[in-house]
Amino acid sequence: MATTKIAPAPLARPLYQIAAEIKGDYRAQGKSLFYAAVPYVNAMGQLETMADRYYEDSAVSVVTYALSNLSTWRGETATRVKAELKAALADAKKKGLRF
Repeated sequence: MATTKIAPAPLARPLYQIAAEIKGDYRAQGKSLFYAAVPYVNAMGQLETMADRYYEDSAVSVVTYALSNLSTWRGETATRVKAELKAALADAKKKGLRF
């Protein structure tokens, strides 16, 4: 049986840049990042692609949980970034990347 390598889901930019933008937008709004989102956004700050891992967690699970805990984040930046992450998740799942 041949082994196939799964290509990472394409992102316009690395996950660590997205995490920095999330934190920056919260600061610009004068708010603190929702406490439950902090570990996931911090983990995203250590990831580059959707094929990466953060210790035992896949990037897919980190992004999924980050999105879940960023549900109260509002504004133009929030809408754009969440759409970017949702599209990356959908593409990753199509390519077979899972939790």
